Amino acid sequence: MITYPGCWHATVDYLETAGVETVFGLPSDDLGYLAAVDGSKLTSVLCRDQRNAVFMATGHAMASGRPGVVVVGKGPAVTNTLTGLLEARFSAVPVVVLATGTSSEHRGSGAFQELDQLAVLAPLTKWATRVDHPSRVVAALERAFDVAASGVPGPVYVEFPDDLRETEIVRTRPWAAPIERTVSVAGADSAAVQAIQLARRPLILVGGGMRHRNSGRLLEKLAEKTGAAVLATASGRGSFDEEHPQFLGLAGLYARPAVSELVRDADLVITLGSRLEETARYGWRHDQQTVQVNIDAAEFSTEFAGPRVLGDGGDVVRSWLGLVGEPDPQWLKRVTGARRSLVDDAATELARLRATPRLQIAEVLAALQDALRPDAILVQENGLQDMWSYIFPYFRCGGSIVPSEQTSLGFGAAAAGGVRLAHPDRQVVAFVGDGAFTMVMSDVDTLVENGIGVLFVVLDNGGYGWLQTQLEQRGLTEFSFTRARTAPTRHPHVHAITLTERGHLREQLTDALAATEHGTVAIARVPVELDDAPPGISQLEGDFPTLKEERS
Repeated sequence: MITYPGCWHATVDYLETAGVETVFGLPSDDLGYLAAVDGSKLTSVLCRDQRNAVFMATGHAMASGRPGVVVVGKGPAVTNTLTGLLEARFSAVPVVVLATGTSSEHRGSGAFQELDQLAVLAPLTKWATRVDHPSRVVAALERAFDVAASGVPGPVYVEFPDDLRETEIVRTRPWAAPIERTVSVAGADSAAVQAIQLARRPLILVGGGMRHRNSGRLLEKLAEKTGAAVLATASGRGSFDEEHPQFLGLAGLYARPAVSELVRDADLVITLGSRLEETARYGWRHDQQTVQVNIDAAEFSTEFAGPRVLGDGGDVVRSWLGLVGEPDPQWLKRVTGARRSLVDDAATELARLRATPRLQIAEVLAALQDALRPDAILVQENGLQDMWSYIFPYFRCGGSIVPSEQTSLGFGAAAAGGVRLAHPDRQVVAFVGDGAFTMVMSDVDTLVENGIGVLFVVLDNGGYGWLQTQLEQRGLTEFSFTRARTAPTRHPHVHAITLTERGHLREQLTDALAATEHGTVAIARVPVELDDAPPGISQLEGDFPTLKEERS
């Protein structure tokens, strides 16, 4: 039997036992968590903004494959986590938020910062609970981590009322062992296997559900055995080798015309770990035949016909490998030819851009590609001009972290800190707009104080470029979402530069990356114009991509 002096001491012991190394957050002003964590092996990253704390924890979980942990106070501290929880839920990322709450004896009395926090957070979490008795602390912690990481991963919320802070907690048994997983195996009579065997023009779409599920190059082996063209959703990027000759970039909104043609001609699309949200299937035929693989039935799209397989994507692909094969040589020739065309077209466009008077974003990406190691991780936003990094092959990722289809502003900028802590041996670059970067500026000091070396490449168009383009398309010239551009953050421990000269671009980025290797935050500001937008993006309209000509 183990006795703890309060709920936070029990929590710290559980976190250490569960293998948690880093906790993000801004604890309540009673500092009970900090008192409990003092002397433990946990690293506590104390943020200035609870929203950034959840973004960092989400980035850490996406990069590591393990639950991210956040500790916050009550009332407004909890509501400040909502945007981060929205992002974690739609990105299917395991995040555990541990918060304080009004004590049971004062609930309903108009207590300081009293709020029905369960009602607020329940819609955005897989499970939300308030622990109202000391005997339930142990079970609540164990269940929180089990629920967050099992099935479709997602965020959970655990609330410890103030009276548990100094109430004795007794653990009468060992902490629960990890859940065992059963592996299912497909047979030759599987409808999905038969559909793949019959397909002559297959295409594989890799979604975010395949993160950390491509051990032993399972996906590359499936592509080679079937001769399939391979695309990724934005969240699935990094799960498949982007140097592979059958990889053609991102699907849907970000696909180039030659790739969209292949999608329309495909006689079967094999979707792995994707919900087939609107951005991923943009431009598809309505009668597109699919085989869908997901870990939960709620993740399947009902927009397309075809077999649906319930299971872990890695296990399913592994069981398919001995049952499928014989690629069609003509289709494979089209696929590899399309990739060569993409690479050649990008090289031609880069040559044209280099002849223009001012530095272009695609040039910055090319120089960044040259300066980075192959296993570097690119953390992306989803504004107007930072979407250049989504357009293949202007940048080819060794690893990628992106926002969900919610595209929460500032997610990538803050998440990069958590990503670097998850992979201290890999370079991490946040490719962001200046509007998104302003959302994380309050926590630049947090990164500095913790020696979290991230390179921020900040595309500075003076504000919110996407909204400004919408204003201009509608002729609403009396309003503006842009302003005068700003200089890089001035900080004695920040490596701040401005990129304007082509001749020194590679050298400046190399120096900035070298600074991050020693735990220094680096900020590379790139002044850009609104017309330097990714191909096809500037023609899109409104909240989602309906082409103007399709409306006319």
